[in-house]
Amino acid sequence: MKKLMTMARQFRDEENGAAMVEYSILIGIIAVAAIGFIIGIGAWVTGRFTGLCAAMNASGVGTCASGAGS
Repeated sequence: MKKLMTMARQFRDEENGAAMVEYSILIGIIAVAAIGFIIGIGAWVTGRFTGLCAAMNASGVGTCASGAGS
């Protein structure tokens, strides 16, 4: 019984578990922010290329083929 009480006190006083949870939450927040940033940059680049393609088609300078590798 004494060993169980000692283990319970150690578990209560130990802060490694709490620190691990805090770091896990922080890593999760950073990952979500990074993914959101990458998706936002991708949408911005897609919009810029779409605008460039529309401008090229309207001016008669060239045409934009749709699809990968064309």
